[in-house]
Amino acid sequence: MPFFEYKGTTEDGRQTKGSIQADHLQQAKTQLKKDNIYIFEIKNKENKKKENINLHFRKRVDIKTLCTMTRLLATLIKSNVPLVNSLTTITQQISHPVLTPALTQIRNQVNEGQSFHKALGQHSKIFDTTYVSMCEAGEKSGTLDIILIKLAEFTESQAELNSKIRSAVAYPLLITVFTFCVVLFLFTYVIPKITELFDDDSLIPWHTALVISVSQNIINFWPHLLIGFGVLFFLISRWIKTKNGRKKLDALYLKLPIIGKIIRSTAISRFSRTLATLLKGGVPMLKAMDIVQNVAKNTVLKRAIKEAQSNIREGEPIARPLQQSGQFPPMTIQMIKIGEQTGELENMLVKISDTYDFQVNAEINSLTSLLAPAMIMLMGGIVAFIVFSVMTPIMQMYN
Repeated sequence: MPFFEYKGTTEDGRQTKGSIQADHLQQAKTQLKKDNIYIFEIKNKENKKKENINLHFRKRVDIKTLCTMTRLLATLIKSNVPLVNSLTTITQQISHPVLTPALTQIRNQVNEGQSFHKALGQHSKIFDTTYVSMCEAGEKSGTLDIILIKLAEFTESQAELNSKIRSAVAYPLLITVFTFCVVLFLFTYVIPKITELFDDDSLIPWHTALVISVSQNIINFWPHLLIGFGVLFFLISRWIKTKNGRKKLDALYLKLPIIGKIIRSTAISRFSRTLATLLKGGVPMLKAMDIVQNVAKNTVLKRAIKEAQSNIREGEPIARPLQQSGQFPPMTIQMIKIGEQTGELENMLVKISDTYDFQVNAEINSLTSLLAPAMIMLMGGIVAFIVFSVMTPIMQMYN
C-alpha cells in the first residue's frame, strides 16, 4: 500500500504536513478530509524516489525476466485476480532493480484510475510500442490475458532469433580479433628484432622488404595511424547517422551475397510475426502498420512498409503496395494475397514468419560453416606470409 505525503491546514488554521497510507490518491484525500485537514498539496511518496526513474538509464530489463513477468501477469488475470492485485503479487515475486520499481509505479497509477497501457507507455525503455499497443487492444477487448500470452511468445521467438544471429557472428569475430593481435605482435615486436640480423638490404626479397616496411611504419607512425583511423571512424559514423548515409548503407546491405539475404529474411520474418501478433490482438491495420515500421531496422524496407501504409489508408489491400515496392519476395506477396482473400491473413502471416525463420536458421548455419573455415584460412595465410617473408632471408644467410 503506497504512502502519500501531504501539506495542508487544520480547522484552526495551523499549517500541517505528514504522510498517510492509502490504496490510492482519492482514498488518501477522503481520509484527510475526515480528519478535518484541508489539503493544498498531496503526492505519492514513492514517486519521489529518483532511483526508480534513473534505473532505466543504468540497466535494461532482459528478455527472460520480461517474458516471465508477462506470463505470470497473464496467469493471474486469467484466474480472475484484479489487475492491481496481480501487479502487487508480481512486484512481491519478481525482484529486479529496474522492473520491480517500474511495476510498482504502474500499479499505483492503475490504482489511481489510469489505464494499464498508458501506465506502461511511461516506461518506454522497458515496454516498447508493440507491447503497449497490444495491451491497449487487450484492455479494450477484454482479452488482456490472451494478449499477454501472445506477447510473451512473440518476445521469446524474437529473442531466440537474435541470439542465433549473434552466435553466428561471434566466432568469426573472435578469430578476427585474435589474428589481429597476433599480427600486431609480429609487426611491432618480432620483426624489428629479426631485421637486426640483416646486414645487406639489397639481398632481401621484395616480400620481406614489404613486411619490414609495414612494421617500421607501424612503429614510427602509430600515433598518426591511430588518429587517422579514429577520424575515419568518426566521419563514417557521422555519415551513417545521416538520412542519406543510412539509406545507402542499408541498400548496400541488402545487395550483399548471403548476408543480404539473411538481413532481408530476418526483416520479413519480424514484420510478418509482429503484424500477425498485433492483428490477432485486435490492433487496427493502419495502427499495426505504423508500429511494424519500427520493427524493420533497415530503412529501405521501412520506407516500403510506410508507402504500403499510405496505400492501405486509401483502400488498397496490403499485398499490392508491398509488391510494388519490389522489396518483398514473390512468395511473401502470394501468401499475403491468399490470406486476404480467405480472411486468414493473421494465420498466413505467422506461416510466412515461420518459413523465413527456418530459412534464416539454415542460412546462418550455412554461413557459419563456410565463414569460420574461410576466416581461419585467410588469417592463417596472412600469418604464414609474414613468417615466410621473415624466414626466407634467414635461411638464405645460413645457406
